[in-house]
Amino acid sequence: MARVEVKQLLEAGVHFGHLTRKWNPNMAPYIYMERNGIHVINLYKTVAKLDETNEALSKIAASGRKILFVATKKQAKDIVAEKAANVNMPYITERWPGGMLTNFVTIRKAVKKMATIDRMKKDGTFLTLSKKERLQVDRLRAKLEKNLGSISEMTRLPGALFIVDTMREHIAVKEAQKLNIPIFAMVDTNCDPRDVDYLIPSNDDASKSIDIIMTEVTNAVAEGLAERKSEKGDAAEGKSESKKEKAPKKKEVVETPEPTPAPVVDKVPNVEVDVEATQKAVAEDAKAEADDLTKVEGIGPKAAEALVAAGISTYTDLSKGNADKIKEILTEASSRMAHLDPTSWPKQAKMAADGKWDELKEWQENTKGGVE
Repeated sequence: MARVEVKQLLEAGVHFGHLTRKWNPNMAPYIYMERNGIHVINLYKTVAKLDETNEALSKIAASGRKILFVATKKQAKDIVAEKAANVNMPYITERWPGGMLTNFVTIRKAVKKMATIDRMKKDGTFLTLSKKERLQVDRLRAKLEKNLGSISEMTRLPGALFIVDTMREHIAVKEAQKLNIPIFAMVDTNCDPRDVDYLIPSNDDASKSIDIIMTEVTNAVAEGLAERKSEKGDAAEGKSESKKEKAPKKKEVVETPEPTPAPVVDKVPNVEVDVEATQKAVAEDAKAEADDLTKVEGIGPKAAEALVAAGISTYTDLSKGNADKIKEILTEASSRMAHLDPTSWPKQAKMAADGKWDELKEWQENTKGGVE
């Protein structure tokens, strides 16, 4: 992962903060100095936080979860829309629709209206409407496309939010906090860093500053997607190779019926059973290592790390876990995770452990952030 240099950030104006009288005291650790009544951001801390953010975003992208980019201010919307579209991620650059996350089921219904209208135009139903009705439908389609067209492929709640200017997008921040969705953000000197899980102290008003930060972030997301693609390719190759290896083994067992004394014949079935049990155990171990707890709605990267550290590393372990015990593990790991609600996690993990992914996906779509 390429590391951006401080000189590049300096040239882009990432270090410029707000007027000193508009600052948020919680941003003090990230402020280098005050010059002419304006706070100057410490770019060395910006680089460190950017690396941390990129690593976390890359992991989320590699897990297959979507990252929703949010930026409705004039100088950021076009940049964010372009960068997010390049990595095939959803974005909101017009108006944040209230309940976008907390009332996601209703938002999905509005998105499906667009598909219904498109279907009407294809099958000829649209032409049977009166001229006035066609005009009304076209206007509705254009409005939905403008506000929700960029999230038409987002069929479930996102794995994370990336926000430009948390002060302006405070509703998005509150909704994400309520649903325990990790928040990544560009945070200026007038914002509260406590609302964000992964912050990048930077100038969120200048287009050059936004452009360079978004470029670094989307590059990290692209790397995560490439890693996921390569892992899928390796898994497919591994399956084909394992099939080829298993074929001759069966032939060897069939083609060697040698006469043996009675005691030896009695032992052969036991040996075969042991081999099968060993192969099964190895397969289960491989499956356990591949479990990704972040696919359970409500579990972010930090919560997943805490659970793995406590010995809950598979869907089976989580499905057998007690909600109060899980809550205790999270609280001990970090006080910031004390607000998480793990009551639905064992139920989701049970579906994942049984391989019922379609059922799990449908359940997550029909519930609000994993809460029934």
